[in-house]
Amino acid sequence: MTFQRITINSEVMGGKPCIRHLRFPVSRLLGLLASGETTEAILKSYPYLEKDDIHEALNYAAMLADEQVIELA
Repeated sequence: MTFQRITINSEVMGGKPCIRHLRFPVSRLLGLLASGETTEAILKSYPYLEKDDIHEALNYAAMLADEQVIELA
């Protein structure tokens, strides 16, 4: 699976995956969603983000979750 909106650059945000070369980490976007923020609220608060950015961040998280096995206690 390839991602067009997720970029990784060692000189931006310490190499964390970001949205479209912006200094906006995917983890921050996922954290907003996890805390209950709606897509509409996120897009209003961060007008440089697009709805497709959110969808791709969720797909990226799903791919990562599918690849790792984490043992739960």
